[in-house]
Amino acid sequence: MVDGLEKLESGARDFDLLVDDDFVDPSRLAAVIDRLQGKLCKVVNRARQRGDHLLVGQSACAWVARTCSISPTSAADRLCVGEQLESMPRVDQALRSGEIGYQAASVICHLQKHVSEIDARIDEEMWVGNARKFSLKDLRDIAASTWHAVDPEGFCTAVEENFERRQLFISETDGMYRLDGWLEAEGGAAVKTAIDALAKPLGVADRRSNKQRRADALVEMAHHVMNQGVLPRRNGVRPHISVTTTIDGLKGELGAAASELQSGMPVSSKTVQRLACDGTLSRVLKADSVVTDVGRATRSASPAQWRALKARHQWCAGPGCDRPVNWTSPHHIEFWSHGGASNLTNLLPLCYYHHRLVHEGGWQVVRAGEGVRFIPPDRVIARSRAPGMRWAA
Repeated sequence: MVDGLEKLESGARDFDLLVDDDFVDPSRLAAVIDRLQGKLCKVVNRARQRGDHLLVGQSACAWVARTCSISPTSAADRLCVGEQLESMPRVDQALRSGEIGYQAASVICHLQKHVSEIDARIDEEMWVGNARKFSLKDLRDIAASTWHAVDPEGFCTAVEENFERRQLFISETDGMYRLDGWLEAEGGAAVKTAIDALAKPLGVADRRSNKQRRADALVEMAHHVMNQGVLPRRNGVRPHISVTTTIDGLKGELGAAASELQSGMPVSSKTVQRLACDGTLSRVLKADSVVTDVGRATRSASPAQWRALKARHQWCAGPGCDRPVNWTSPHHIEFWSHGGASNLTNLLPLCYYHHRLVHEGGWQVVRAGEGVRFIPPDRVIARSRAPGMRWAA
């Protein structure tokens, strides 16, 4: 005897084989998936009521997460929706008929769960109408406002519970850093507001995507707060990025060993050259891998030169850039690693984005009369340096 689930599985296989992806109506397919999600919620809730999770010594949430191969957060959501749909026939019918989607039904079910703490019931018909009328984001906001209005104490308790759930993971992977985390509402809004303020395009030549600008904004914020010297000192020194390199590595010569961050992660010579524009440099001499001498740390651009540069410029010198000079760092027009002098005529204030364009992005800065010109990579012409000739890089 073939049960309903086997028929469903067989139908899914036939659908995948017989229907061309180019001719499927996405909205109809999404409605089918939403109805199946609602069915899954009721199935796992019935399993919890039977105590299936107790047979393997797990919590209901952990059991659903493992059984359905979903995250614990998603498992908790499915259990909540399944429980609430048992007592919300109008919402259940709206989900099964495709009148509302699964995520909207989830918002309504979670709201009912919250208000049930004070023995209240929501108007199902009204909320089905809200789900059809408003976007998912607006529906969530309306639900949160409703919860606060009817149970402010419970709402505040949930806010504190969310605060306790805050977390941030920073891990190294494949030559990059990956960030994952959760922030409570106010903290997340603060971070988003700061990033949004720095994530606008910087001039007409800025071709970065929105997500790339947001990533750069986060890095720029970190560089700025470190450069301001307002962070607490660790081991007696300001927080900073440490890079170990050699003369050959700094120059980017063929065969040179890769430069390394303090964590041991390799970085390109171009990145090291950019950091050296406004870095504190220490000479370390070695003989047979043994340190024989450590020189005094000196800055490639002195604080006095940096103050003078700020007095001459109000903004980043990049084309069309509106970053204030306090958000820039000094760039050596003739690269410091190529022998460029640390004097005012060879220094230019550049923000993080434009500084990286020049060093890692292939742009060139050339002198043009009393000023400079920025030349993009597609217009850069490879040249060989004749004896006695120098040019801006």
